Amino acid sequence: MKNESSPEKNNDQEKAIEEPQKQPSRKSEHVIRSAHYDDLDGIQALLEPFVQARKLLKRLESELILLMANGFVAEQPATATKDGKPKIVGFAAVEIYSRKLGEIQCLAVDDDYQGRGIGSDLVRACVERARKKGILEVMAISASDDFLRKLGFDYSLPEQKRALFFQLHSRDDLFRDTIGNESDEDQPD
Repeated sequence: MKNESSPEKNNDQEKAIEEPQKQPSRKSEHVIRSAHYDDLDGIQALLEPFVQARKLLKRLESELILLMANGFVAEQPATATKDGKPKIVGFAAVEIYSRKLGEIQCLAVDDDYQGRGIGSDLVRACVERARKKGILEVMAISASDDFLRKLGFDYSLPEQKRALFFQLHSRDDLFRDTIGNESDEDQPD
């Protein structure tokens, strides 16, 4: 998020990041709610196509469970689905590293439900959770700067500094290692 040096920018961010909608929104009948353990299978099913397309990193079940503590699902209510059962159509979590920093993780919206404001509502929910926990800044890594900027995200020091990363292992190696570790866990001792 933008630093505290610009009061005008902070006011814009306050407007962009509001309490997520608890009732169905105008654009979709989705409901944003806190994730709970019973959502694990639905979240894994939602994330899998994004992992296969290498848009998200594969997460171990234990990692997802930890993320779910500060995670949110977007759910289509039973009345809005063909089979009459609620369906998880989006997920995001804020991973809190310290009082200073949190990060939006695993933002995903089912392809059939994109463009309905679900991703925005999930990010707002994560930012609001971090705000309530007193976190100073929330960062997000995304292929879409425009999406995040519309929600109030900006570079901390525009025109001066950017976050740079040093890649210690390739994503392909991590992907293979994660798949290999999960199949090892499935093997009897």
